[in-house]
Amino acid sequence: MYLLDTDHIGILQRRTQPQFERLWSRISQHQPLEFFTPIISFHEQVLGWNTYMSRARDQEGVVRAYLMFERILTDFSTAQILPFDTDSGRRFESLRQQKIRIATMDLRIAAIALAQRATLLTRNLVDFRKVPDLSVEDWTT
Repeated sequence: MYLLDTDHIGILQRRTQPQFERLWSRISQHQPLEFFTPIISFHEQVLGWNTYMSRARDQEGVVRAYLMFERILTDFSTAQILPFDTDSGRRFESLRQQKIRIATMDLRIAAIALAQRATLLTRNLVDFRKVPDLSVEDWTT
């Protein structure tokens, strides 16, 4: 089971080269049902585009933001979403008590990966390797 971090999701959405080609090549070697998306990534993307919209100086910016909201909705409605459930919440609190120093959203994603025993696919190896027992890989290199 693989959990896609928000950065890997963004690469897939934007088809950012050369990372997209490397990532897609690795993903293609597996069954689609092996890949999951954390609900936290939806939260991160919506927050980001909401901020973009609130700072838009013209209609073009507002239109762009709404187009991205539509794309996010479409992408996430077809993905296999893993929730931030009670087990994830307990693991998150345990990691905070251990004073793991990474961003809150990243710590929530790590908690989901640990609760589901998933390998987290991310480019942010420096931070996520701070989380004990978390399996992390970067498929973009």
